[in-house]
Amino acid sequence: MASTDLTAASVEGSSAAAGAVAAARVAGQPEQLEHEELLIRRGARSGLYTIVAIHSTLRGPALGGCRMWRYERPLDAQRDAMRLSRAMTYKAAAADLPLGGGKGVIMVPVDEPIAAGRRRAALLDFADAVEMLGGRYITAEDVGTSSRDMNVIASVTRHVAGLARSRGGSGDPSPFTALGVHEAMRACCRRVFSSPSLRGRTVCVIGLGHVGSRVARRCAASGARLLLADVDQRKRGLAERLGARWLSPETGLLAECDVLAPCALGGMLNEQTVPQLRCRMIAGAANNQLAHDGIAELLHARGILWAPDFIVNAGGLINIAQELEGYDAARARARVRGIADVLARVFDEAEALGATPLTAAMELARQRLAAAAAGRSEAARRARPPSARRG
Repeated sequence: MASTDLTAASVEGSSAAAGAVAAARVAGQPEQLEHEELLIRRGARSGLYTIVAIHSTLRGPALGGCRMWRYERPLDAQRDAMRLSRAMTYKAAAADLPLGGGKGVIMVPVDEPIAAGRRRAALLDFADAVEMLGGRYITAEDVGTSSRDMNVIASVTRHVAGLARSRGGSGDPSPFTALGVHEAMRACCRRVFSSPSLRGRTVCVIGLGHVGSRVARRCAASGARLLLADVDQRKRGLAERLGARWLSPETGLLAECDVLAPCALGGMLNEQTVPQLRCRMIAGAANNQLAHDGIAELLHARGILWAPDFIVNAGGLINIAQELEGYDAARARARVRGIADVLARVFDEAEALGATPLTAAMELARQRLAAAAAGRSEAARRARPPSARRG
């Protein structure tokens, strides 16, 4: 059954962009629009809103996970999809992957229980939206969804990545994301302490989900002293097994440590928290760790080395991207370990420019996006009849 389109803004030229801006104004969207497409639908099966934001397809199809989350306002869900899709564009470009950036959101109302049947219906509604986009967006699991959910979506559309290996996919991406975070920590330690070793370093991991728990185990195996924090008290057992000190997320954020690893939801680093931080460096799996880009300057002024989140947490995306070439786990792990090299380049560039790592990382991604745009323009020029070409 077809869903009801609420907003379908396709940004492919100046006139279309103007239409998208107008549509966003109607929705009250304050975010800057630089996206190619924004699709918002109300599912006929579930009645829940599904959102797909495609930020860029310059380097390839937009890949980004499907997040099922509770939002107080539709605007919050829309903003989340738009911000996260933009981050995915820069993540893929910085990792030099043939992918663009997108994100999917299934908006679950606050304080409204969702029965299993309605949840499945929402996944099928989201799958309809993915299929509508004809391969310009590829979905995968994210916060609130699982590989089992991807199987449901794959029953409607083939534009799904990260399926179980038995189904031809690359499987759970979280071990690869955790590997990338661990390599990023080592790169930060090399920069700050002239040694990549985590042995004897104090590491505080905030958020012990699929990725954060694996990061904690890797740090423990590397000989780090662990501080662990999560809102879910059931995760306290992991702290006990690893010999870690258990903290609340609020206390963990401000704990004295060498490495702070935010691995839950974003926005923890802001004007209120940064002046109180007692860490030497920050490298975590959370997306959108900075409340806004200006926070990078505050961290830099305090002498805290921040590893840009969209580079640090690219391991899962790098792993999934290997599906495009024919999946090989060993090759995926080797590429994920390359995150340390990318960070070393970013830190070098930042130092040379007297800028923040965020500035250097964004410039690296922009250069690669600009090269892709130039290539697309040249291909379009060559495709025109000789009489229509200029220059």
